[in-house]
Amino acid sequence: MQRRDFLKAAGISSSGLILSSCGVPIFADIVGAVSEPFNQQVEELLFKPQTPVPEFAASQIEPGQLIVNTFGFTPEIDPTQFRLIIDGEVNQPLSLSLADIHKLPMTSMIIRHVCVEGWAAIVQWGGVRLRDLIQLAQPKSGVQYVYFQSADRYSESWDLRSCLHPQTLMAYQKNGQPLAIENGAPLRLASAIKLGYKQSKWVTRITLVNQLGRSRGYWEDQGYEWFAGL
Repeated sequence: MQRRDFLKAAGISSSGLILSSCGVPIFADIVGAVSEPFNQQVEELLFKPQTPVPEFAASQIEPGQLIVNTFGFTPEIDPTQFRLIIDGEVNQPLSLSLADIHKLPMTSMIIRHVCVEGWAAIVQWGGVRLRDLIQLAQPKSGVQYVYFQSADRYSESWDLRSCLHPQTLMAYQKNGQPLAIENGAPLRLASAIKLGYKQSKWVTRITLVNQLGRSRGYWEDQGYEWFAGL
């Protein structure tokens, strides 16, 4: 049985029981508090960090299906002044311009973007593999987690293994065109293995850490599942 099929059959998928946006906030909070640790353990056990998710054909792209969600506001970012900071438990902290990032090998993928609100869209994303950026920063031994900070003050955290998956990108292209500001330009997370709320837009800082702090991410701190795997 495939990982996604197992999670669905077991009723413990990211969109299954614990998200208060599904319309039963009191029940969701209770179930989430009880089930989330088990949910996370099972998802991490089933996760295959180097196994690609099957992709779609270009003819299957759904250009009108990707809904624009915003956390609060759309930030104004000058691409010429933009810098991606990579710091934390690394031997080589980085401050990369968009030109620096565009010089790195580009990866393109056509995947299904899945939102916890119940909609999905097949999208082409293009960008640099996150694992390539992490390797450039030379993480220290003991690193297990990665925090992402965005220009709109949105925050997220991931496990390192998911960051190193070959279909986890820092994307600057959507459907063959430069990424639009409403979709997270100049740089956003895009991944075949995580729900949409994990895929931060307008990312400006990536911080590698050994342990998670009290805050795990904007929605996670409000009760949403942390691992949020597909």
